[in-house]
Amino acid sequence: MSKPNLQAVSPASVDHPFYYLLNFQSVLAWVHERHGDLLLDDERRQIEAFGGLPETAQALLVRMIMRKGETFRCAKLHYPEIGDCRAAMACLAQEGWVEQGFAIDVTALFALCTRHELAAIFGSSRGLRKEEWLQSILETEPEPRPFEGWHADDELFRLSCRPLCERLRLMFFGNLRQTWSDFVLADLGIYRYEQIALDAGSRGFRTRDDIDAYLRIQACRDRFDAGEPVEALLDALPATSDCVWLDSRRARLLFLMGQQCERTGELPLAEVLYKDCSHVGARSRWLRVLERLERYGEALTLAEEMMQTPRDEAEVQHLHRIVPRLKRKLGYPQARKAVPLQYERLDLSLDPLGLSVEQCVSLHLSQIEAPVFYVENQLINALFGLLCWDAIFAPVPGAFFHPFHAGPVDLYDPAFRSRRSALFQMCFATLGDGTYRDRILNCYRLKQGILSPFVHWGGVDEALLELALDCMPAAHLRHWFERLLRDVKANRTGMPDLVQFWPQERRYRMIEVKGPGDRLQDNQLRWLAFCAEHEMPVTVCYVQWREAIA
Repeated sequence: MSKPNLQAVSPASVDHPFYYLLNFQSVLAWVHERHGDLLLDDERRQIEAFGGLPETAQALLVRMIMRKGETFRCAKLHYPEIGDCRAAMACLAQEGWVEQGFAIDVTALFALCTRHELAAIFGSSRGLRKEEWLQSILETEPEPRPFEGWHADDELFRLSCRPLCERLRLMFFGNLRQTWSDFVLADLGIYRYEQIALDAGSRGFRTRDDIDAYLRIQACRDRFDAGEPVEALLDALPATSDCVWLDSRRARLLFLMGQQCERTGELPLAEVLYKDCSHVGARSRWLRVLERLERYGEALTLAEEMMQTPRDEAEVQHLHRIVPRLKRKLGYPQARKAVPLQYERLDLSLDPLGLSVEQCVSLHLSQIEAPVFYVENQLINALFGLLCWDAIFAPVPGAFFHPFHAGPVDLYDPAFRSRRSALFQMCFATLGDGTYRDRILNCYRLKQGILSPFVHWGGVDEALLELALDCMPAAHLRHWFERLLRDVKANRTGMPDLVQFWPQERRYRMIEVKGPGDRLQDNQLRWLAFCAEHEMPVTVCYVQWREAIA
C-alpha cells in the first residue's frame, strides 16, 4: 500500500471518473500509515484484500459505502464509469464484501419497491395508500424470505464491511460527524481548510480501546435519540477513562439523559446521572433536581460547596438565584436583594415593515454619520479569530490529525489557552503596540474563505472590519477577547445584536435588541454585566410594534 504525504492528503479532482475511489484509497493509506498499530490482523488483511479487487469492484463498493443504508438493489445502481454493476457486484459477493440471500420482511420490501413492483407481487392495492396497503398485507402474516423470492427480476445485496468502514472513517476524522463527502467539498472549493503541518504522531486516538469506547458511546447516543429508555442504556455506556475528550462525550450523553429523566419525572435517576457527570451545567441541574425533590438542606449544602469552586460564570449566576430561594424554604432570615444590573435602555415604537426586529431597529437608528450593522456574535468573534489565527491553528500536539479540520479539537478544553499561552501573548501584545490593525486586515485578505471556528466570512467584510478598528479602542478589544478565551464555548454567543459606529468621533456602541415579550437571556445578561464592569458602551433596545399599540 502506498504511503500518503504526512503533511497533507489532497482530495482527488472531481473531474477524475474515480475521484471517490482515489479519496477512499488515500484514507486507507493514511490510516494504515498512522493507525496501523490500532488495527487487528483481520482488518489489515481486509484492507489489503480491497487493493486486490478489480477497479470497478472497488469503485462500486466505495459508492455503496458512501451512500446511506445497508442494502442495495443491483438494478438501481447505475454508474457510467463502472459499467456493468452486476459483474462488479458478483465479484464483491464472491470475495465476501457483500452478502446475498438474506431474508427480509414485508415492511422492508415495501421500502425497497415501487407501487408498480408491489402490485406485480401482491396484486392491486385497491386504491389504498401505501401505508394502508402494507398494513393489510401484514395482517396475512407473510413469512420473511430472500428478496429474490419476492422479486425474481432483481437481486438485493447487503454490505458486510460497514462496521470496518465506520471504524476507518472514525480513525481518519476523529469523529463520525464528518463524512467522505468532505473530500469532494474541499475539491470543489466549498470548504477550504487551513493547512497544518502534521507529523507522523498526529492522530486522534492513542489506543484501540479509545476507538471502541467512542463507538460504544455513539451507539448509546443513537439508541437514546431513537427513544430507548435511559435505564436500558446505562449498562451499555462505557466507564470513564483517562482520555479527556472521550470522557467529555460520555459526560455530554449523561447530561442529555439526565435532562430526559427530568422531563419524564424520573428525578431519582436524573440525580444519579448528574452526580456522575462532569459536563458543564450538570451540577446546576443536580441542584435543581434536589430542589424538586424537596431536599432543600442537601441542595443548600451542595450550593455552598459549588460557591467555593464555581466552574463557570453561568454556574455562579444560577447559584445567586437558587441560594436565596433555598434559604427562604428552609426558614433562613431574608437576605438583602441584589442590586439589579444597570444598563442604558432605549424604548422604540416601530412599524414592522415585514423585517426582523433587529433589522427594523438597524434601519431606524442608522445615520450617514453613524451607520448601524446587524452583527450579533460575528464581529467580535471575527476580530478575535483574525488577530489570533496563528495561535488558534498552531500545530499543538493532538489538536489536529487530518487535513479537514475547521478548528482545533481542543477548542472547548479548559487547557485550550494555556497550551498556546505564549502565542496568545504575542497576539495580544499587538493590541498594545498598535500593530493589531494591520495584523487583522492582512489575515482577512490572506485567509479569505478558509474555515475557522471564529470567522464567519459571510458575516463580515473588510469595510466593516476597518470601521470597527477605527472606532473600538484596543483596550475594549482586549476585554472582549480575554472573556472569549476564558470560556470559548459559552462566550462565543450572547453578544449584542447590533453595532453603531461614529467614525468621525472614533467611538461605537453595541445594541441588544428585544422585541415584544422578549427578555434578556442568561448569557446576554453576563455579557452586559461584563461590559458594564469595563465601561464598554452597550444599550438594550426594547421594541413595541405601532400596530400592536393601536
